[in-house]
Amino acid sequence: MARKSKLTLVGGKSPQMRKRSAKSWTKAKEAQFLSVLGETCNVTRACEAAGVSVTHAYRMRKTKAAFRAAWLDAIGAAYHRLELVLLDRAFNGTEKVVQRRDGSEERMREYSNQLGLALLKMHRDKAIQSSAEPAAEDVEEARRRLAKKLLRLKERIVAGGAPG
Repeated sequence: MARKSKLTLVGGKSPQMRKRSAKSWTKAKEAQFLSVLGETCNVTRACEAAGVSVTHAYRMRKTKAAFRAAWLDAIGAAYHRLELVLLDRAFNGTEKVVQRRDGSEERMREYSNQLGLALLKMHRDKAIQSSAEPAAEDVEEARRRLAKKLLRLKERIVAGGAPG
């Protein structure tokens, strides 16, 4: 049975074996870092949770392509989750409890105009593109391709072949 080595290979001009320190980067620490980064979009908090330094995390991102890709995936997932939460708040508002002088409470929905305007500004270009008419050359290209396919289909049918 192989023992897990407590040494790690460190590079540089002359590679050598050194004892692993408590702050050494491991697969478990990497997984913890990426998990917290994906939840929070906060590198400092992810480093604290994984027990690694911020400097080391940025150095890993700079030198390791797979880690850099995983980092970007984690940030992307967190960004999309945040965008969904903000869209939900913009559409559905947040519940606010108002205390009256007589001690009673009233619950109401509060909608943030600032959040709504920011989301409109952010997605304006996409919305305009989605509602725009297709370019004339795109329509003509689609017509040419469709006509070619119909012609080939007609030729197969006339030749006695199956249409599919």
